[in-house]
Amino acid sequence: MRDAAARARVVAISGLLAAISILLTRFLGVTLPISGALALRLSFGPLPIMMAGLALGPLAGGAVGAVADLVGYFLNPMGGAYFPGFTISSALTGVIPGLLRGRLPAQPSWVQVLLLVLATEAVVSLLMNTYFLVLITGLSWPVLLPPRLAARVVIVPIYTLVLWRSLVLLRSWVLGTAPATADAKGGGK
Repeated sequence: MRDAAARARVVAISGLLAAISILLTRFLGVTLPISGALALRLSFGPLPIMMAGLALGPLAGGAVGAVADLVGYFLNPMGGAYFPGFTISSALTGVIPGLLRGRLPAQPSWVQVLLLVLATEAVVSLLMNTYFLVLITGLSWPVLLPPRLAARVVIVPIYTLVLWRSLVLLRSWVLGTAPATADAKGGGK
C-alpha cells in the first residue's frame, strides 16, 4: 500500500511539474530571433524539469522533460515543425540533475546547485540545442552561440537561486511532510 501511495505521489507531482513547465515555456516564455531565425528562447520552463530530476530522480525528471516538450508542442508549436532532438534535450534537462543529485547532500549549498545548473545548461542548452539549431536553421555555431551564451550568463544565476530555495519545499512534497514553519521552530507566537 505504501509503495502504491509513493508511486501515486511521484506521478502526481511529475504531472504538476510537467504542466508548470509547459505553461512557463509555451505561454510565458519569449523567443527571440538570431539572424532572422527564432533561435533563442528565454523562459523558466526548464526549472520544473530540473526540480523533478532533483526531487524525484533521473527517470521521473526525464519523463517530465519529455512529456512537457511533447504535450507543449501540440498545445503551442511556437512556429516550427516538431524536432525530436529537442524532446531528448528536454528529457536530459531532468535526467542530468537526477543523476547528479546522488553527489549532493540532503540540503545542498547554492554553489553545489550552481554547478549542477551549469552542467545541465552547458550540455543541453549550449551544446545540444545549439547543434540542433545549426541543423534546423542552417546558421553557423559562431552566429548562434554568442547570444545563447549571453542568455545563459543571465539565466543560470536565476535558475540556481530558484532551485536552491525551492528544494526544501519540493522535497517535503515528495516525502509527504509539511515544511518547517516559524511556529514549529519556536519562532512564532
